[in-house]
Amino acid sequence: MKQFYKSKNLLRLSFLAVILLSVASVFNSCKDDEEDEFQDHLVQFEAKIINGGTAPTPASTFKTIVSQVGIKQETLYDSPGLVWTSGEFFVNSSQSQLNLAANANLLNSDSKLIVSIYIDGEIAETDTIEGSGTKEVAVAHSFLEL
Repeated sequence: MKQFYKSKNLLRLSFLAVILLSVASVFNSCKDDEEDEFQDHLVQFEAKIINGGTAPTPASTFKTIVSQVGIKQETLYDSPGLVWTSGEFFVNSSQSQLNLAANANLLNSDSKLIVSIYIDGEIAETDTIEGSGTKEVAVAHSFLEL
């Protein structure tokens, strides 16, 4: 009789252990999903002018560069030089949207205006426009998976 009593208790303890392990695994799996939802990324914006042919002096120039992360927008007017970079900064993917636009006075018909968004050191978005006169180009990147 005692052995029957011990095996009944052992069965109850085993059943309780299985239930506790099941509940613990459900909580751990839900916790992992929440942590991986948003991640930090290293982002850099770049706008570049390539003068075609023989560029006279003065060379092509930027008129406006506009960058936007989430709802924060920055505008730069009359940036000197032929290359502008934002420098590297961290962006959480919860910001969802990155935008970069630039316009410039290009002097030659084969001059180019290129804008690029780098994410984690790789080009995520880029676009180019070629020609002379005032040209503009824009790119956007979304962290949301559609």
